[in-house]
Amino acid sequence: MTRKTARAQNVTHLKPEPPKRARAELEFDEPAVLGALFGQFDANLVQLENRLGVYIAARGNKIQIEGAPDSVARAREVLKAMHQRLLSGHELDAGAVESLIAMSNEPTLEGIVTGDMGSPSVMIRTRKKVILPRSATQVEYMKALSCNDMIFALGPAGTGKTYVAVAQAVSQLMNGSIQRLILSRPAVEAGERLGFLPGDMKEKVDPYLRPLYDALNDCMPPEQVERRIASGEIEIAPIAFMRGRTLADAFVILDEAQNTTPAQMKMFLTRFGQNSRMVICGDPRQVDIPGGDAMSGLADAVRRLEGIEGIAVTRFTSSDVVRHPIVGRIVEAYEGKDG
Repeated sequence: MTRKTARAQNVTHLKPEPPKRARAELEFDEPAVLGALFGQFDANLVQLENRLGVYIAARGNKIQIEGAPDSVARAREVLKAMHQRLLSGHELDAGAVESLIAMSNEPTLEGIVTGDMGSPSVMIRTRKKVILPRSATQVEYMKALSCNDMIFALGPAGTGKTYVAVAQAVSQLMNGSIQRLILSRPAVEAGERLGFLPGDMKEKVDPYLRPLYDALNDCMPPEQVERRIASGEIEIAPIAFMRGRTLADAFVILDEAQNTTPAQMKMFLTRFGQNSRMVICGDPRQVDIPGGDAMSGLADAVRRLEGIEGIAVTRFTSSDVVRHPIVGRIVEAYEGKDG
């Protein structure tokens, strides 16, 4: 028998090793929160099983997890974080479970705890709800919002760039640390023409600014939003309306900033006044400036200003998308090599 034939026979008789399996067990002492922990019809446990590829069996106050070692470790830490979040008085819905899964940074079976997922060190309190970070990048973003004068938030849709900024602004308006909240967007159409919409300028622009209204209404009672808009404490307007002003004692948010020109961005940034905070949000990959080759004011500003004291830059990726998980996969597909 030749060496080649013997080697072939040896390879033929080698059997692939079965995948390693692991098992972990958790026991919870507070039976009052078990219903919320498991979810209606065990929906939260099913979500964990589907996302992490594990099998979870619940009996009384005990949970047994089986599957690949890394997946079991992540599921265990996520369940502990879910339990802690409920004990802290916070809600636990499908989005919160998804965010905790995303924030479970590869723990091991030896018990590497993934930070304070259940009781995050940062949160934003508004009149209607408490906003908790839903990704690791959101944790850094919330910290930046609390200690920097100017913050650039870059990344795809669904990462919470504008929503978290609005929540922080509402919180500061409520506690009196600022006097005004100013929300702005460049009036650049993404394929449509505002001129064809019925009504005057305000009626044409308001639908385009609707995401900002939605974020406000999620953080404040609608009647308060209307009253503060009427009094001028909250202002929502296109970026062109900012020219010639000095925005003091204000929290200023510019949304869809990738659709500004460098000249517009310079004009906007130089409106910055005393005791103010400015947040500039946008996705550099989604530029809708007419002309196609025009340079985005957002990219130009970040290139010029990153690293200056008092200015922070937070970059989100598709892994930070906090909407339905399929949104993150869609973003990844569009940001691929052909994106």
